[in-house]
Amino acid sequence: MLFDNENGASPLIGRRDVLKFGMMAAVTGAGGCLMSAPALAALKMPKADSYRVTIHNAHTNESFNGVYRIGNRYLPDAFERLNVVLRDFRTNEIFPIDPRAIDILFVLQQKIGKNQPLEILSGYRSPKTNTMLRKASGGVAKNSLHMVGQAIDIRAPGYSTRRLRDQAISLKAGGVGYYSRSDFVHVDTGKVRSW
Repeated sequence: MLFDNENGASPLIGRRDVLKFGMMAAVTGAGGCLMSAPALAALKMPKADSYRVTIHNAHTNESFNGVYRIGNRYLPDAFERLNVVLRDFRTNEIFPIDPRAIDILFVLQQKIGKNQPLEILSGYRSPKTNTMLRKASGGVAKNSLHMVGQAIDIRAPGYSTRRLRDQAISLKAGGVGYYSRSDFVHVDTGKVRSW
């Protein structure tokens, strides 16, 4: 099992689940098939025919604005592009992002009512990058959920970061960290907790 050490240890989705989704995305993307993966999210999602998320990576200037889920099915082609935008920009490594993290972003965008993209500060983080950041700052977990594609650091330009944190906490969908000095909110698909 993977464990959350952002704030204590707790079992999350299994390594096989992450690998299975990544392999499925790679196979369907390579084959050009339009297969879709069933939704994994435990988050209470509003009923919709399709789910769209709009994000912009502050470090690479890359964006994603599109449908990533139709009904209860995730779209592998969309996740191929999302995984690129959410890659470790320091090492250029790409890793499958937990679809539930994207569901959290979708619901947050709906709650805050902003049509502009959520700004991404960190998505996937390689072990090398995580070690480097830990040496530079005391606020980086040794076994960060960023390293398994289950955490994203965000802000919503023109929207209070404190209010964004409150909205994220209200979802009860995972961990929420508030970094007021750096002006961002951490969301993850680990156990429900906040700091």
